[in-house]
Amino acid sequence: MTFYPLILMVASLHAFIGWRLGPELTVPWGWVLGLGLVVSSVLMPLSLVASRALARPWADRLSWVGLLLMGLFSTVFVLTVLRDVLLLAAWLVQALGMALPLASMRTLTAQATPLLALGVTFAGLINARRTPAVVRVDVPIAGLPAALHGFTLVQISDVHVGPTIKRAFLQRVVDRVNALKADVVAITGDLVDGKVAELAAHVAPLAGLQSRHGTFFVTGNHEYYSGAPAWITQLRSLGLTVLMNEHVVLHHGESSAAQGESQIMAPLVLAGVTDYSAHHFDPSHRSDPARALQGAPASALVRILLAHQPRSAQAASDAGFDLQLSGHTHGGQFWPWNLFVPLQQPFTAGLNRLHNLWVYTSRGTGYWGPPKRFGAPSEITALRLVTA
Repeated sequence: MTFYPLILMVASLHAFIGWRLGPELTVPWGWVLGLGLVVSSVLMPLSLVASRALARPWADRLSWVGLLLMGLFSTVFVLTVLRDVLLLAAWLVQALGMALPLASMRTLTAQATPLLALGVTFAGLINARRTPAVVRVDVPIAGLPAALHGFTLVQISDVHVGPTIKRAFLQRVVDRVNALKADVVAITGDLVDGKVAELAAHVAPLAGLQSRHGTFFVTGNHEYYSGAPAWITQLRSLGLTVLMNEHVVLHHGESSAAQGESQIMAPLVLAGVTDYSAHHFDPSHRSDPARALQGAPASALVRILLAHQPRSAQAASDAGFDLQLSGHTHGGQFWPWNLFVPLQQPFTAGLNRLHNLWVYTSRGTGYWGPPKRFGAPSEITALRLVTA
């Protein structure tokens, strides 16, 4: 959608809210609502082109305001539609002969709608900006070698470093990840929203990630919006292993000096694919789980795939993987958009099963667009392999 049709659409939706709520509000609140809608209808579209129109830090400041208003508008619009549905139901009940105070209902619901939206948006802002909580998940694997029981992967996903998420937020994430003392750190895409020249300093804390076997990264769709080749080079310079339809074999086991013997090391295949949609940007980056597993040793009984989008799961299952770690969905980020995720993805969040494949879908570590999370908290995921 080009910019001017977008402005027209945004203005029309704001006008709808004003038409449905404004007449029921007394002075000065009706005027406050009207002014707020005008400001929002202007700043929301401008925030989307701020980086092209202004130099930093003014571009980021405009983005902050516009994206906050976008989150608020989304909730006001949804609640306004739900209010109309409620009033229609009340009118139908009254038409059947039951007396209802429709005038009072119209006034009270018009007053409650923007107040409730403000409360939800404020709570969503706090949830989005806090340091993500650690979610611990045990994944039962049939035939898991004893040396791999307790093997821990810490996953971060969908950080979206960009206009509103900067170095300080990512540093807090890195510190929390390091405290978990993982065997592997996995970053499952959508790390950035912007070019390397703009965000390299803000992504630099990733060089400090610590784990036994290293940090592994796969691309998400937003890497391709932001210049994937340059970001792949940048992340490799920070010490991350970028897996592009390929795998590594990790040998894992614990030694026991007190008993004078060592536990037998067990191999584990960790593979990664490019984003499900990568071929639209670069045909040579077509996502291919089967290719990622080519040449893997038969002795490796556990095979884990990093894939940004859950819809890679069918191909991963066909290829013979045991576990897939994904993100992309944000768990819907805030209601009611979580209800629409299943239209595109097989899973919205959490641990799910597809045939013989476990799929864990992270709700994301950051957020995209509005700094708002409501009903879908951010997470850093600590996944532990256990014997089934």
